[in-house]
Amino acid sequence: MRPILAVLIALSIAVFCASAVNVSKLYVGYQIGYDSRALTPALVTVAMFAPVFLLFVVAEFSLGYFVGFYFCSMVLGYLWLTFFTLRTYDHEMARLSAAVSAIVFLLPALFVRSPLPQIRKLSVKSFDRLLLVAFLVCAATVAVGAAYNFRFVSPDDASSLRTDALPTSVNYLIGITSGSLLPFLFAYCVARNAFWRAGAVVVLMLLYYPIAVSKMTFFAPAWLIVLVALARFLETRVVAVLSLLLPIVAGVLLFTFLGGSGPVVRFAGAYHLIVNFRLFAVPSLALDLYNEFFAKHELTYFCQINVLKHVIGCPYQDQLGVVMLKYFPGGGTYNASLFTTEGIASVGVLYAPITVFLCGVVIAFGNRASAGLPPSFILVSSGMLAQNLLNVPLSTVLLTHGGALLFLLWYLMPRDALPAGNG
Repeated sequence: MRPILAVLIALSIAVFCASAVNVSKLYVGYQIGYDSRALTPALVTVAMFAPVFLLFVVAEFSLGYFVGFYFCSMVLGYLWLTFFTLRTYDHEMARLSAAVSAIVFLLPALFVRSPLPQIRKLSVKSFDRLLLVAFLVCAATVAVGAAYNFRFVSPDDASSLRTDALPTSVNYLIGITSGSLLPFLFAYCVARNAFWRAGAVVVLMLLYYPIAVSKMTFFAPAWLIVLVALARFLETRVVAVLSLLLPIVAGVLLFTFLGGSGPVVRFAGAYHLIVNFRLFAVPSLALDLYNEFFAKHELTYFCQINVLKHVIGCPYQDQLGVVMLKYFPGGGTYNASLFTTEGIASVGVLYAPITVFLCGVVIAFGNRASAGLPPSFILVSSGMLAQNLLNVPLSTVLLTHGGALLFLLWYLMPRDALPAGNG
């Protein structure tokens, strides 16, 4: 299996660079532009960083493996795009900080996997009752949310039509249940071959889109089903790599071979925008944007976390994404990953590797909470968590997207709850 992993990872590096080239040609409005003169130094830098991916060949699957591969790919994209950016800051220092941050994040996230002792062991029957309550909470969330907002719109319009009509408490419930609770319920039902119940969870997930009006809730059911399908036939580490490689390579092929006009070409453009740009390039570009902003402005020292904002003075009253929208109009809110927020924004490029390492320790805690569970179950139940971490700070993922709750469910789950041989 390791030779196959090595080949897939090498292919991923090439495809991710090709996608970044396409992005630099298509999205010049985001302060990037392709320049053939920068091609050689970009290739050299990527080649120097590429051996970091060998860690994914030797490591076993865990939450940290899944999340770490996504983060490492994000940093790879950033390293490439810095040679084509028009933004002004110390690019060499930022590249070094990003690369070191990726390495120190992976060390605990990949290799700390020892199980946590279960202080209180639930029976399978008790755990099933707990999950029934969780399902009812999700259903109640849909009912309450629909009373405030329920409309079907095109995913292309979702970003501009998100509603502020939902109360804060309902927004929190939607984030927690859709980000962690429903994926866990879906993975649990599938792993126990309770396919009718899994179908009910999918229907409930589909109802979140007209309430939240976000692309994440629109694509979540299909995304989790694809992960389940791949995990049925392939080793989990391979699935983790393919889950990013396959969507990106599809966008590269569509961009390369389709030209002219017509509905097929419009589909290719929409696909490339949603997947290759928004899914893959935007988290990398966020590093670029935040590096420029915080090279010229005061650091947050973690005051972007709401709890701390009320305790310590903060130069920014708005969320960082809103601050970026006001400073860089037209580029979106740019909510960003822990590399950007807990790293660059909080302590600057020099000390970012330290805070990113500590974030890796938190992810390693998730590894320990899920130790002993089937790898495919961990993969599917954390499917939305991995996506959220690319675009949202770790503190936000843990609290408002249910990451801490997912860790708790993994910890409490009886290790004999799933059929023997489920993996």
